[in-house]
Amino acid sequence: MEFLPTAISDVVVIKPRVFEDARGFFMETWEARKFAKANLRWDFVQDNHSRSEKHTLRGLHYQIKQPQGKLVRVVAGEVFDVVVDLRRSSRTFGQWVGTTLSAETKQQLWVPPGFAHGFLVTSESAEFIYKCTDYYAPQFERTLTWNDPQIGIDWPLPPGTAPRLSEKDEAGSLLREAETYP
Repeated sequence: MEFLPTAISDVVVIKPRVFEDARGFFMETWEARKFAKANLRWDFVQDNHSRSEKHTLRGLHYQIKQPQGKLVRVVAGEVFDVVVDLRRSSRTFGQWVGTTLSAETKQQLWVPPGFAHGFLVTSESAEFIYKCTDYYAPQFERTLTWNDPQIGIDWPLPPGTAPRLSEKDEAGSLLREAETYP
């Protein structure tokens, strides 16, 4: 595995070593020793799997208590995946980083605790899988507004196309009003 830095140092793209032949492919998606060597020492407690249609935008979600680190990947289709730093003590507070994840590239993204996370489906549909470092706690879940001008995420939506949002995501908070981490 190759661990590639992003513009926000704690967020890491993981490029797996893929073995392909006429039968298909094999790859490791997580191995404790390799992740520990890359200073990603986390225990995972929950796996999640979602399927979404084109232009669905899920997020930007986080848990203000019981923050979750997430190891995310796409197993069918393609998404534009985004994280926003919500740690007030960080020099990158309020900044975002985005990357395309797809079944074709098989890359993963490490989203540390203390970040909001979301994605936009850019293919006809996408299946998204992620491991979490803490349990889902709906009472602590918060949502940032996907189009907050202070954050300025450049979502790859065609001109004039609105994303498909849940009611929860439509009611997200602006960064200036959101609960954040120390």
